[in-house]
Amino acid sequence: MAHSEFGIGGDLPVGRLGLGTGGLVGPGYWGPRGGRAEARALLREAVARGVTLIDTADNYGPCLAEELIAEALYPYGDRLVIATKGGVVRTGPDRWHVAGRPERLRAMCEASLRRLRVERIGLYQLHRFDPAVPMAEQLGALAELRAEGKIRHIGLDTVTAGQLRQALESVPVASVQNPYNLLDRSSAEVLALCEERGIAFLPYYPLGSGALTREGAAAVTAVAAAHRAGPGQIALAWLLRHSPVLCPTPGTGSLVHLGENLDAAAVELTPRDVALLDALAG
Repeated sequence: MAHSEFGIGGDLPVGRLGLGTGGLVGPGYWGPRGGRAEARALLREAVARGVTLIDTADNYGPCLAEELIAEALYPYGDRLVIATKGGVVRTGPDRWHVAGRPERLRAMCEASLRRLRVERIGLYQLHRFDPAVPMAEQLGALAELRAEGKIRHIGLDTVTAGQLRQALESVPVASVQNPYNLLDRSSAEVLALCEERGIAFLPYYPLGSGALTREGAAAVTAVAAAHRAGPGQIALAWLLRHSPVLCPTPGTGSLVHLGENLDAAAVELTPRDVALLDALAG
């Protein structure tokens, strides 16, 4: 597929179809989903299949997803980029709160460094802006960690276009994670800004949490049938075609599903397919 790589921050090339690790932990991002051996096997298979971008967060588990990555993949290959996140504290299944005080962000980043067994994190993303802490203080903490060599690139999760513009005035932002998929294009303005500035956009819920197979069933099923592919593969192929900065990282706990997701990179949508799929959000 054309444009199969993207340079995060301009100097960190990754395959545009990565792996998210939310599927390796339990419901609500709490506790284990299955055995650690199965999770490690999935991570190794992803890398064997050419995945070079793994997206995780310190609160997945909590801590568990980062631990599994290190157990499975350390020492990391030269091309593998581990993207993790801090700034959220999870207290139970689907229960969390933001924690953006500078000293807390530093402690979170340093704990992730230890769990991942690295001296520098390739992409460190602020999981949410804390409304109780000035943005400048939160970004300043990340800038300090970057200056110290503990972070290579800074990313932001769940931001408006206005917040992204404001952040760009004080730090270089290499990535954004917002919801974006066939049916949810509410972050179109953020995507346009990322295209303009050369910022990676890691869409979360790239498969729409199953919604696309219900709400967009007819169009997606028709395109999928023409390509002898599954609906999820069509959704991922559309993202890869839709914008050169989109880098989807679908998560799964299944080796079969992993293979299906990665095979989406080989689906070549026709202009008619794209028109049908583009119309779904209209």
